[in-house]
Amino acid sequence: MLDKNTNKFTLWVLAWPIFIELFLQFLLGAVDTLMVSRISDDAVAVVGFSNQLFQAMTTLFMTVASGAGILIAQKIGSHKTGDARTIGIMAVSVTTIIGLVCSGILFAMPEAIASVLQLPDHLLPLAGTYISIVGGGMVLIAMMATMSTVIRNTGNTRAPMYVAIGMNIIHVVMNYGFIFGAFGFPQWGLTGVAISTVVSRLLAVLLLLYIFLRSFEYRIKWKEFRVFSRPLFGEILKIGWPLGINMSCWVFTQLIIYSFIATLGAAELAARTYMNTLESFCFLLGSSIAMAAQIQIAHLFGAGRIKEAYRSAYRALGVGAVYVVVNAFLLYVFGKQLLGLFTDDKTIIAIGASLLGMNLILQPGKMLNMALGNSLNAVGDTRFTMYISLGSMWLVATVLSYVLGIHMGWGLIGIYSCMIADEYLRGVLSFFRWRGQKHLRKAEQVEPASHQAQPMEPIPAQA
Repeated sequence: MLDKNTNKFTLWVLAWPIFIELFLQFLLGAVDTLMVSRISDDAVAVVGFSNQLFQAMTTLFMTVASGAGILIAQKIGSHKTGDARTIGIMAVSVTTIIGLVCSGILFAMPEAIASVLQLPDHLLPLAGTYISIVGGGMVLIAMMATMSTVIRNTGNTRAPMYVAIGMNIIHVVMNYGFIFGAFGFPQWGLTGVAISTVVSRLLAVLLLLYIFLRSFEYRIKWKEFRVFSRPLFGEILKIGWPLGINMSCWVFTQLIIYSFIATLGAAELAARTYMNTLESFCFLLGSSIAMAAQIQIAHLFGAGRIKEAYRSAYRALGVGAVYVVVNAFLLYVFGKQLLGLFTDDKTIIAIGASLLGMNLILQPGKMLNMALGNSLNAVGDTRFTMYISLGSMWLVATVLSYVLGIHMGWGLIGIYSCMIADEYLRGVLSFFRWRGQKHLRKAEQVEPASHQAQPMEPIPAQA
């Protein structure tokens, strides 16, 4: 007999709200970039650089959040809802503490951090203001990301979507007000953009917290945030620490690559920021399908439905590949005009336009890597994805980027070539690993009845 929650874990039901949420997150970034471009191209370069720094910091708490998300889907699949609930509570508690530490560091020494990462000296004052305000709210990013991950992996992908809609509306209105002095707002430029970002995230956290407390069969009480189960936290870390290293590899290598680009000049840095915005839109649907596949496969794996889990990865890859190729082609055709929406600087537009053809090659490799990499993570094979990330991201994407882009003088073309090679290398290795079915075969050795006939775990009565 199928799980009563099976319909919640179909690929489409999971994917479309994730797509809407990711699209709105992209819209948030695109509106930021578009509005900030009205301040100056230097301000755009600072925002792009700062966002790479913030992504680097998020790996510290996403180690716990990502591991917890996969385990929650697996536990729900195997009817261990009590364990899923405890895992969710611990994930939020631990990541909030990590987020507070990150907030303190970024608030205390923003310019020093930016200087170490090779940001041009004339951009340091702007960076100091932006990083101290937005980075000081890093705890909000930690709470928002973790609660969204937990809620999504219970099969409820719509709630984070609705929160994203509200957050985007508030952010866009406040951005417009602070940049242009509209609606009675003071005209505070980049400082106003930073304040707008923090306020919209704070409101999103409050909404997500309300939803999170009601995401399981029994409402979570405030006193339960002190609960800590060492065995369950050990399970989180077993899956999560390789994921954390994997994410760290990506984010820190991207941060280093951004520092390489910064040495090429402010125009190249701004062009990369604009292109990053366009590329994100190009891959939105593919990314949402890959994320939905991870939740679906983790649930099927936990339920002991191994053959369905195996086939789901290829289905997600096939569907996602079609969408990203079409999107990449449209971006190739209209990309120059889209870049013109962000800046009038002909040099920046020319640099960005030179990368559009390379993006057409990049996106299918990115889909291959993400779809099969997420599938491996869903069944707990996170060490493999960690190993290939350590090798490929650092040697191919980073070291070779420096050799070709900086040392040999190929600039952004050389750096993009290495990024493409990295995505395809990891994607092909993940494909052969998934086809080998190592972790899936281990699960098949477990008696199917142990997955399907397990009684629902009792949850202690609560006051």
